[in-house]
Amino acid sequence: MYGYDFHRQKPIDEYIVDFFCNKLQLAIECDGYSHELIEIWKKDTRKTKRLNQLGIHVLRFSDYQILRDFENVVRVIEGYILDFEENGFIPPETPLK
Repeated sequence: MYGYDFHRQKPIDEYIVDFFCNKLQLAIECDGYSHELIEIWKKDTRKTKRLNQLGIHVLRFSDYQILRDFENVVRVIEGYILDFEENGFIPPETPLK
């Protein structure tokens, strides 16, 4: 489960993701309080949908989760990686909405 290279502030299509691993086809987004606003939430939804269309899976975590429940944040990321490895190093199916 080691050896995955994540890039910070990675441009993809017309968006920038907080963290991205090309091999995993995984974007990780860290959302502050402003992401609770309906306008920002709608933009996030469009961004996630577009990234999914490109075959990229998106994991979103709030600042609260990262600061207060980091162990579970890591578990979710590790779970994605385990699924990836168990699936023959093919990214899990990405929901297309």
